Amino acid sequence: MDITFLFKIAGIGIIVAILQQLLSKTGREEFATLTVLTGIIVIIAMLVPQISSVFDELKSIFNL
Repeated sequence: MDITFLFKIAGIGIIVAILQQLLSKTGREEFATLTVLTGIIVIIAMLVPQISSVFDELKSIFNL
């Protein structure tokens, strides 16, 4: 995992936070909630391959 991956996650978090605030201020709380949920799903989708590679490395280290 390199530093650019962390910057991507941070960037998505910042964009989602800004959109959530803007949508909440304009009275569209439903869309704000959907924006947050979408951001969480995108970040989880980005993390799954990284976690999988960590488990693969652990398997190869311990010869499992």
